[in-house]
Amino acid sequence: MRRRIVADGIRIDGRGVTEIRELSAEVDFIPRVHGSALFERGETQILGVTTLAMLRMEQTIDTLNPDRTKRYMHNYNFPPYSTGETGRVGSPKRREIGHGALAERALLPVLPSREEFPYAIRQVSEALGSNGSTSMGSVCASTLSLLNAGVPLKAAVAGIAMGLIHEGDDFVTLTDILGAEDAYGDMDFKVAGTREFVTALQLDTKLDGIPASVLGDALQQAKAARLAILDVMAEAIDGPDEMSTHAPRVISVKIPVDKIGEVIGPKGKMINQIQADSGAEITVEDDGTIYIGAQDGISAESARSAINAIANPQMPEVGERYLGTIVKITTFGAFVSLTPGKDGLLHVSKLKQLSGGKRVEKVEEVVQVGQKLQVEITDIDSRGKISLAPVVEDADGVPVGA
Repeated sequence: MRRRIVADGIRIDGRGVTEIRELSAEVDFIPRVHGSALFERGETQILGVTTLAMLRMEQTIDTLNPDRTKRYMHNYNFPPYSTGETGRVGSPKRREIGHGALAERALLPVLPSREEFPYAIRQVSEALGSNGSTSMGSVCASTLSLLNAGVPLKAAVAGIAMGLIHEGDDFVTLTDILGAEDAYGDMDFKVAGTREFVTALQLDTKLDGIPASVLGDALQQAKAARLAILDVMAEAIDGPDEMSTHAPRVISVKIPVDKIGEVIGPKGKMINQIQADSGAEITVEDDGTIYIGAQDGISAESARSAINAIANPQMPEVGERYLGTIVKITTFGAFVSLTPGKDGLLHVSKLKQLSGGKRVEKVEEVVQVGQKLQVEITDIDSRGKISLAPVVEDADGVPVGA
């Protein structure tokens, strides 16, 4: 094999030294997940699956590194059936951990910042078939899958594995090596990057040393292959898709640091109330950034409005209408929560509009705690106390003035 490559420039599968095997790329391969893609290069086949979640779901790590959390988690799986074998599938092995770390490092430089894309991202690369460089195939599949999930990558990333045959004074660099060429060759040189720059390198060699000129030529040869792969990937997807309807919606709001306690409330009462009312999940950062995650945009906006009402309040005005919640009943009326932390009084004398004009003896006979009620602000006194009146509609559905 080695002599034929050096003498004739022909490899065991009939390719020339710079040729890439047949490429294929497909996105949205699994419809239910947040993002997915299938990338094939010859017999190497990688399935990429992307899952998005709230930032509080990012991985917590305990190392000497000052970073305590990990927002982008890349898992690489290499099951025995990918090489036509049988075996136990259990905890990740050294090879899987190393290949996953390499693919993760290749993609980190192009990921958007937390502020640009406030999501925790889990990327899974499944090797369905293997005959050479599943790690670089994982880089390609992951790029496609992330774009399919709507992640705004700064640029697409592709990877290629280069090999080397050294006989006498001759060095021959191979593009897109097979498993046999990795085993019987002298170098496994993985190169990942965008059209403009390299994001990750890994070099394994059996030689005592490789001339710098040979490595330089290998990098140039790898760039040509990388550009060819990126062209095929661009045909499948050339930019971030719309986010899946199954993916959570995460928005952020910035509040003053001294307002964090008011948003959380005593023993978390206020933030739990907002989460219960809106159905959103809320994460509060120490710098006053609040991340709101929900299954739909309406729930997220409802939570943001409630938080702004506490942290960035706007004084209500006479004539404004609210869909309030009755939070307390007394002998002289009912207190209605207009926004978190802002209540108004619906006096018992105003309740006769809800009882057909009859005098109300007991407030609880007309309204109950927890009831939703459309109300209008009729007066705000010098102390900021708010008086309310119910908004009732006539037979044609037209509101009648209080």
